[in-house]
Amino acid sequence: MVDFDRQTKMIGAEISNKSPRLSNKLQITIPPPKLRNAELAAASESSCSAYEQYLRLPELGKLWEATEFPEWRSESVFKPAFTGLEITFRFISTVLSDARPYVNRREWRRRIEALAMRQIEIIAQLCEDDEDDAETRATIPIVDLSNESGALAPTNSSAEVWKMADDTVVVSHVSEESLLPRLASWQKYEDVARRIQYSIECQMQGCPYTLGLGEPNLSGKPSLNYDLICKPAAVHALKRCLNDDVESKNLENRTVYSTHQVLESWIRVARELIARIGEEIDSRRYERAARYCWLLEKVWSIVNLIEDLHLLMDPDDFLQLKNQLMIKASSDSELFCFRSRELVEITKSSKDLKHTVPAVLEVEVDPTGGPRIQNAAMELYRRKEDAAKIHLLQAMQAVEAAVKRFYFSYKQLLVVVMGSLEAKANVESGDLLSQIFLEPTYFPSLDAAKTFLGERWSHEAAGRCSPEWRRRSVS
Repeated sequence: MVDFDRQTKMIGAEISNKSPRLSNKLQITIPPPKLRNAELAAASESSCSAYEQYLRLPELGKLWEATEFPEWRSESVFKPAFTGLEITFRFISTVLSDARPYVNRREWRRRIEALAMRQIEIIAQLCEDDEDDAETRATIPIVDLSNESGALAPTNSSAEVWKMADDTVVVSHVSEESLLPRLASWQKYEDVARRIQYSIECQMQGCPYTLGLGEPNLSGKPSLNYDLICKPAAVHALKRCLNDDVESKNLENRTVYSTHQVLESWIRVARELIARIGEEIDSRRYERAARYCWLLEKVWSIVNLIEDLHLLMDPDDFLQLKNQLMIKASSDSELFCFRSRELVEITKSSKDLKHTVPAVLEVEVDPTGGPRIQNAAMELYRRKEDAAKIHLLQAMQAVEAAVKRFYFSYKQLLVVVMGSLEAKANVESGDLLSQIFLEPTYFPSLDAAKTFLGERWSHEAAGRCSPEWRRRSVS
């Protein structure tokens, strides 16, 4: 274990010989936070329940929580991810068929297409990580019609058959229930659907199977059983909110409804990833934990991307819908984002990753407040003997940045979409959104370790430029 005081004195002595103007101790003063510390909590029970009923989250939750493949450990992660992707396909048809003449279809198409591709990227990484892990390899449900036991239905088959240049016969299964293959067959949506299918082909190159959504599948790989995992028909049965009056009077409701269903799907993915990170850290499988942590950071970025879709909604229609749905923030905790219980939960859980740092560094917290964790982190960074731990700690800090970036962006989004009054833009008032992204670092020991190492390298560089060092190097 590194003696922090002794190390500081040694470095300080070296520095004093090289530059008398520098102090022999590194002193860091952290000003006290000006904002009040409000507890992050979900909105009232009635507001949260109304939000969940509006999006039909209890019914979506049943689809996500149903355990149908006991041997497949990643089922709870993939199901909501596929749900979010499938709702995005429906979103494409909703936007491009919107009858309102003032809708910005061009930008909507570009944004949703980009969103679909980002989701496919994460799903492909989940598939690759599953195949790299011996415990989950080859456990995902597959439809393989290229083997000898495979049989094609004589009529209405969803499989495509073609012959390669070497006379090899390739049979590729295509989902019967997903909207993407249907969109590709309609001229109005063909361009968007084809680009998404090509994206699937590219992203799934590192996997031994493909999604089976009409992508070219040039390698002739088997397809995962998308219809069995995602249940697109059951997902699309929830495409309308239960408030028919709002649905019929305001067409913006369809975009708001779809946006938040996709949002909640990926929030559930984040929740499952956080649980997986904790399991891997407890089992000391730090490389796997780091992979899931980096995926969590990307999911937070997707959540931010989804929220930004509100920027494209018509201001008058959206504010009218807000009034129809009786969405009014009477306090900080009543803001629309805090009506999502799971968003509040993953925010807290992402922050609580800080409690796993002592276990990762294999040290105990010093009850006297000493720099025990900081010293261990400094040694880890300097020695570079356990790269997996470094990757994990870096990923944790990336998650912190993603969380704060989301809430900072959300505050600006409120100003643009609803006006500054709703956003409570005065920071001195201590509003909850500002507290989240202005809060001090979740990982003070890691921050201090990097600060100290940075100062050490700066002082060494300054010493090498001194006349005394130059004389020694010449001699």
